[in-house]
Amino acid sequence: MKIAVQSEDFDLSTEVAAMRANQPQIGAIASFVGLVRDINDGSSVAAMSLEHYPAMTEKALRAIAAEAAQRWQIIDATIIHRIGDLYPSDQIVLVTVASMHRHDAFAACEFIMDFLKTSAPFWKKELTPQGARWVDARETDENATQRWVKPSSR
Repeated sequence: MKIAVQSEDFDLSTEVAAMRANQPQIGAIASFVGLVRDINDGSSVAAMSLEHYPAMTEKALRAIAAEAAQRWQIIDATIIHRIGDLYPSDQIVLVTVASMHRHDAFAACEFIMDFLKTSAPFWKKELTPQGARWVDARETDENATQRWVKPSSR
């Protein structure tokens, strides 16, 4: 599995080609590419700055990918998250999951992205016409993550 936190941009086709190389058992690859929006919470966004704590962030991303691998039959996964200054339309995150079958690839890709939004330690600051502001996790992201939580046995 590839986990990367980097300032450089990524190329989806390059990442998918690397994943497919010498792995003829792959029957499906699901990918998600997140982009910086020019509007958030009703305000224009001119730029975004992402910070992270290197050891903590990469460890959290590996744990999320490992949990996905326990839940679904995946062959490989790639998570790339960018840091630094980003602008509207810039790519910010890539999640790619390979499996023998599409169900596992789709579900694991969505699971990884949902937990990445709520559990990976990134600090996001947006530059708006009203000034800079820190961005908290959204309630919709928290709700998306909760649907993957297994009910506890009583």
